Amino acid sequence: MAPRLNRQLVLEAPTQASDGAGGYTQGWTALGTLWASVTARSGREAAGIAAPLSRVAYKIIVRAAPPGSDARPLANQRFRDGDRTFVILAVAEDDADARYLNCTAQEETVA
Repeated sequence: MAPRLNRQLVLEAPTQASDGAGGYTQGWTALGTLWASVTARSGREAAGIAAPLSRVAYKIIVRAAPPGSDARPLANQRFRDGDRTFVILAVAEDDADARYLNCTAQEETVA
């Protein structure tokens, strides 16, 4: 059975820009919008520097794209849904025909 891709997520890749003092600043570049199925898995609370963090694991399924395509998610990229971000931890084919990709992702929010 095909997954129900009912949410639009923006796929973003990390970028680095010089800060002029020998270091760099981290930014994000949008690669495109993908339709996805988003399912929450497990969650937990973790100690943050200033406040506790809520970490929730997600299974995000998107249509497959060929390796090397900007539309194919990679680990360390992220999905954005408005103000929410889901960091991609791993990507694997979801079905035997490789029509869909299963992205294991994590969302962190201040609890």
